[in-house]
Amino acid sequence: MRRFAVFCVLTLLATGASALEFRSVGEAGAVMFDAPSQKAKPLFVVERGTPVEVVVSIEGWTKVRDVAGDLAWIEKSALGEKRMLIVTARSAEVRVQADSSAGIAFEAEKDVLLELIEPGPAGWAKVRHRDGQSGFVRGNQVWGL
Repeated sequence: MRRFAVFCVLTLLATGASALEFRSVGEAGAVMFDAPSQKAKPLFVVERGTPVEVVVSIEGWTKVRDVAGDLAWIEKSALGEKRMLIVTARSAEVRVQADSSAGIAFEAEKDVLLELIEPGPAGWAKVRHRDGQSGFVRGNQVWGL
């Protein structure tokens, strides 16, 4: 039995089980619960667009982790298709190119949501602000990649 358990752990590690999956809360916002049920205790409400890390999904529910590390359950239907990132740096410099020496397109303050357009070159992501401005932000200035 012990060999089987070791085999399972090694298989999970080898298949990339450590890859993170991020989603964002849909257009209406959502209630977070302490268990996967409408009858469970509501914990808090999250705003639309808030990025969350998927921990596990079961029958219409998804357990997620937020930027603060808190775990809660959300209905799968409350998760949207648009991927958002949240600025974690005091101020994120969004540049015109994925290069530290490129000009600054705009700056985004802590907790501002940015739409993920596409992952950029290593360590960067192409993003768009809700006002339409776009550019590249360093991965260490945002959460949700």
